[in-house]
Amino acid sequence: MFQINRICCIGAGYVGGPTCSVIAHMCPEIHVTVVDVNESRINAWNSDTLPIYEPGLKEVVESCRGKNLFFSTDIDSAIRDADLVFISVNTPTKTYGMGKGRAADLKYIEACARRIVEVSNGYKIVTEKSTVPVRAAESIRRIFDSNTKPNLNLQVLSNPEFLAEGTAVRDLKEPDRVLIGGDETAEGQRAIRALCDVYERWVPKARIITTNTWSSELSKLAANAFLAQRISSINSISALCESTGADVEEVALAIGMDQRIGSKFLKASVGFGGVCVCVCVSHRESSSIYISKYLMDEGAKLHIYDPKVLKEQIILDLSQPHISEDPLRVSELVTVSVDPYQACQGAHALVVCTEWDMFKDLDYEMIYDHMLKPAFLFDGRRLLDQLHPRLQNIGFQIETIGKKVTTSRIPYTPTAGVPRISINPEPPTKKTKV
Repeated sequence: MFQINRICCIGAGYVGGPTCSVIAHMCPEIHVTVVDVNESRINAWNSDTLPIYEPGLKEVVESCRGKNLFFSTDIDSAIRDADLVFISVNTPTKTYGMGKGRAADLKYIEACARRIVEVSNGYKIVTEKSTVPVRAAESIRRIFDSNTKPNLNLQVLSNPEFLAEGTAVRDLKEPDRVLIGGDETAEGQRAIRALCDVYERWVPKARIITTNTWSSELSKLAANAFLAQRISSINSISALCESTGADVEEVALAIGMDQRIGSKFLKASVGFGGVCVCVCVSHRESSSIYISKYLMDEGAKLHIYDPKVLKEQIILDLSQPHISEDPLRVSELVTVSVDPYQACQGAHALVVCTEWDMFKDLDYEMIYDHMLKPAFLFDGRRLLDQLHPRLQNIGFQIETIGKKVTTSRIPYTPTAGVPRISINPEPPTKKTKV
């Protein structure tokens, strides 16, 4: 059996970085190199401030970085030396031609395939790791077959990821399943067996599923579609709750206790990101990006605070062609703040789009004092559920997901000693801070 001793991963993003870090951590005898054309991203992986925040990820990286885990921009050398090459590059939505705004753009995956052929010799296993449309592996294989050269044998596998934000490291260390698809030929089965051997070093064999390539690709997208349906369904129920006076949290608890349904993915919120809802569409994008897009489309000025996402990444995400057609407009409308109090200063509305626990402990009296009135608070994640009565007493006009918030409150008296600032209201243009 062919043994994998050296792995190269092309793409140091949300999939490639964590996945290969965990592989290196669990398999210290395997040499793992993650490569990317983005030098600043590679520098971040080699620093104390990783470009991605996931609980436990920093500890995993630091346990093996410089030993058997490396991050580099030398793509060709890493490909040339590898037994296994993961392709984990971005598959953005097409911004042109047929499928514009819907279909996944495979140009980066195809560019990787061409580069692998160009610099490789001997036998290698090439594995698609990005979320891609069904039969994407066939596109890779077609490139390989059309650019043959002596002594080159490239086998193509599909090994989709099933990671969720906030639990990615746990999902990798204790996966529900590992899915590996490949050709049903003897060579294809040999490649599948070699990749299975890597995962079997920490994943029980019963959780490793092998299929043909197309079943692997479709299984990933079908799983995401089922999850998207559950989220969409509970969000639809939340709209009914807001109209009738029911509480979507109570409804979700009741229906989730039915074993035929289960309680997972019944959390109503402002939306979801990172889910493929049909076989040709692929996003790994936060719902807060689209909320920001809608607000910018309305001319709102956004002051954004996120405790983990770097300013450069926020601006990059909001400047994507399918989010904003004019990057200059992003620079005009978006300010990234260094703390939540600065972000809320002089705002008409505060929108909570993510579930950081620190947002439960903010000084909302101070925030209210420094906002324009009436001060609106949109709780898009039901994160502040227990605080709603107190926030109303302070004076906030609260809107949330999946329930009516009663308007009764007692008058608010500012806390003595809280500093106040003078705000000169702008002309009647929208100014919303997220």
